[in-house]
Amino acid sequence: MDSHNLATRYDAPEMDWDLVRTQVRAATAPGAGGPGRYTWWLTTLNADGSPHTNALGALWHEDAVWFTTGRNTRRGHNLARDPRVTASVSVPEFDLVVEGQAEEVTDPEIVADMSRRWNAAGGWPCEPDESGTALTAPYSAQSAGAPPWHVYRVATTSAHLVATTAPFGAMRWNF
Repeated sequence: MDSHNLATRYDAPEMDWDLVRTQVRAATAPGAGGPGRYTWWLTTLNADGSPHTNALGALWHEDAVWFTTGRNTRRGHNLARDPRVTASVSVPEFDLVVEGQAEEVTDPEIVADMSRRWNAAGGWPCEPDESGTALTAPYSAQSAGAPPWHVYRVATTSAHLVATTAPFGAMRWNF
């Protein structure tokens, strides 16, 4: 990992990626919702190269952003053509943008594990579909399209952070 302190002009200290990971995990853990809850934003690329950004119910797990989408949504079409994405979230201590490649996850054990995590995180009653490689539920976000919803993991290539609390600062990490 290569880190760059972007706030040396202000004598801001270098920030530790391990602490960032811990804070994201705590701020976005099950039960962290309610007033002031976090929202993840995912940006994919349209066919003409323009950005397409949506709010979504993503999870931070194993140092990666995990999300679902239907294949017939604009997001699904964009991912099939170009898997490059950014995912961003604001937590109490900082704003974080993660850049990387969205990889579809089809391993039935992992899909089942993520189903349990989404159930715990927000009470979304999803479960693996008949194939075990995607999710189904009585409902999902209106922008997710029809089931099945496919599970994606963002393989992080870089992250950029701006601290919103003292001692403030800004960092970029390349992985």
